Amino acid sequence: MGLAASQARFLSLTARKSDLEFNGQQINQERMRLSYQTSTLFSDILTLTDPAQYELKELEIEDYHRQDRILEMELKNIDTQQKEVQTEIDAVKKVIDKNVEMTFKTFA
Repeated sequence: MGLAASQARFLSLTARKSDLEFNGQQINQERMRLSYQTSTLFSDILTLTDPAQYELKELEIEDYHRQDRILEMELKNIDTQQKEVQTEIDAVKKVIDKNVEMTFKTFA
């Protein structure tokens, strides 16, 4: 792979890594929102007097926990993708370094 192609690949991988980081931040923000809503529901439960409402609140809390587990799996998937991209970035950096070194040896 030539220097220009390697540099283009490096830039593409860097953009992909940034996109994955942004997606991870969005998922973490959504998890924070769910955490806040769960906390609010727990506060509401403390003031309830009707047992039927208690069961409804418990169902809502379980739904929030289910959503959080889904988001956690998505976040783990994104983390795995980030590691793969970082590994490829490291490999491309080595190729670029070798290309630069060979170029300077040629002209030296």
